[in-house]
Amino acid sequence: MRTFKLLVCCGILFLTCSSFSLFKRKNTSGVYMAGVSASFVDSVVYFTDVQNVKGVTLNKQGLLLNRSTFSDQFDYYLEGNLQLKERVCFIYYAKQKEKLEKNLLKIKAKYQGAVIKQVSESEFKFTNEEETE
Repeated sequence: MRTFKLLVCCGILFLTCSSFSLFKRKNTSGVYMAGVSASFVDSVVYFTDVQNVKGVTLNKQGLLLNRSTFSDQFDYYLEGNLQLKERVCFIYYAKQKEKLEKNLLKIKAKYQGAVIKQVSESEFKFTNEEETE
């Protein structure tokens, strides 16, 4: 009888501890991201500042969920505010700011012949649509 009670207590303790791991943890530190926009008919390439977007989640493989929405946000900004049509927008992201900045330097080196224009965070800011709901 005593071993049965001990087994039941251990089972309850195990279920209680494992149930807490089922809750989805929000990423409060956020993810650093930057946008790049290029066109096949224009030699101007637009880069956003590196921004920390709160509440963004990465899946188990480290991929940004809903990354197309962030790309669309940058595309809508360029179309609406700068009247730039038919541009391809890319989103680059990382958990560490230094890693993203190093990656952006490599990307800027590939666009040596193009005119690079910087879009500051005061002009355009990525928003996490999941947090605004």
